[in-house]
Amino acid sequence: MEVDVVCRSIVVMEPSQVGEARREVSRLAAALGWTEAEAGRAALVATEAATNLIKHTPRGGEILVRRIAGGGVTGLELLVLDRGAGMADMSAAMVDGVSSAGTSGTGLGALGRVSDHFEGWSAPGAGTALLARLWPRTPGPMDAPAVGAVCSPYPGEEACGDRWAHAEDGGRHLLLVVDGLGHGIGAAEAAESASAAFYRALPPSPMAGMETLHAALRGTRGAAAALAEVRPAEGTVRFCGIGNVAAHVVAPGRRASLVSHAGIVGHQVRKFQEFEAAFPPGAVLVMHTDGVSAQWDADRYPGLAARDPALLAAVLFRDFRRGRDDATVAALRPGARG
Repeated sequence: MEVDVVCRSIVVMEPSQVGEARREVSRLAAALGWTEAEAGRAALVATEAATNLIKHTPRGGEILVRRIAGGGVTGLELLVLDRGAGMADMSAAMVDGVSSAGTSGTGLGALGRVSDHFEGWSAPGAGTALLARLWPRTPGPMDAPAVGAVCSPYPGEEACGDRWAHAEDGGRHLLLVVDGLGHGIGAAEAAESASAAFYRALPPSPMAGMETLHAALRGTRGAAAALAEVRPAEGTVRFCGIGNVAAHVVAPGRRASLVSHAGIVGHQVRKFQEFEAAFPPGAVLVMHTDGVSAQWDADRYPGLAARDPALLAAVLFRDFRRGRDDATVAALRPGARG
């Protein structure tokens, strides 16, 4: 099944772009072989989401779309982001007839009814983030997604030099984030080589995995990369990183940073070193490339870390992307609900 690591971005700032959002999501659904009715449902979600962006903030917002897999089928994930006034009570806004914009108040309720999974986060003065997942039919049994991520190319480019990868293996979660040197096609080739090497043989440890990536990237321009292994039952995270990929363990009232060494994977690495840190129940591992500033504080977003990890990744991406490089945020919370 085809899935996307890199998101498609649809900017919605004025009414004509509502149609653009509808057409792009319809096109993706049709390319997946969805029936006309299934594609129509996806188009309705895109239309309602884009219309809400126009209604609720004068600056509009952005819809991030990617293909996802689960239960033997390929679906679509939409993240809808704005920097509007925000809401104090998200659950009240889901009730038809409740509106903060003087409208009929059916938008969020419609999104919730039509989507297979729908949730959101908002706070006064902090904007709103919505997550919708759609499947062409009822998927088979699947665990709730433990990882949510946003990966976006340098503005104006198609190729993205960032990648992220996740695997669950024998009671452990492995999360890899890669930033190919520079941006464009050469960076994308390096990042894709790292991702492919990771999936070819899941490493026994983060340091062993990084050594494998170093060998795999020798024929490329190289990359910054970091690999983490979370063992929820043991309450630990092990980590090995080279270059400017940030990693943080986020728990209520606390953020612990994990240390990377200088170097370029595939070219110049003085030494690989693995670190271990506590990973308490309910903690979230957040990793991001240097296209995203590290000046964020999860405590400024009350309740966000307890939502779907995709919402946490999306809000940090929205508020802290630098806009002059590829940008990726990945959030891992074992046992997250979906």
